[in-house]
Amino acid sequence: MEEKIKAVVITVSDSRQESTDVSGVTLVGLLLSFGAEIVDKIIVSDDLEKIAEILEKMADRSDVNLILTTGGTGLSPRDNTPEATLKVVEKIVPGIAEAIRFQTMKKTPTAILSRGVCGIRKNTLIINFPGSPNAVVECFEVIEPILKHAISLVQGKKAHCTH
Repeated sequence: MEEKIKAVVITVSDSRQESTDVSGVTLVGLLLSFGAEIVDKIIVSDDLEKIAEILEKMADRSDVNLILTTGGTGLSPRDNTPEATLKVVEKIVPGIAEAIRFQTMKKTPTAILSRGVCGIRKNTLIINFPGSPNAVVECFEVIEPILKHAISLVQGKKAHCTH
């Protein structure tokens, strides 16, 4: 039996507010269309410690099994999402981030500049997406086919390997 996806969307930005958070709203819409339950939607500044604190707090909740972040994955000095994620995860899942960059760079060559990472904390999968609405859509298309399977595995459910 597949695990119900219970997601938190975190927008990382110094300048965005609820009214200007297009990528966060886009991500919520994609998750709802996928059948996920949205547990929370948060906007946090690009401060490394604040991002890590929110990630840890959300991942430690018993009613959350997926956190998708948008923003803070680029090359600018204030892009701290990957570092904050690596600070809180217990295991990294490099294949997801690699697949996202590999697939999205075919449409958008600058996608290879994204430093987004993926990992697991407790029973929660955390995946970093770039901050643009188009990037959010492209990245979600990459993870959609494996998302339910990945959540089941993270939750400790038996799953049949298909490769």
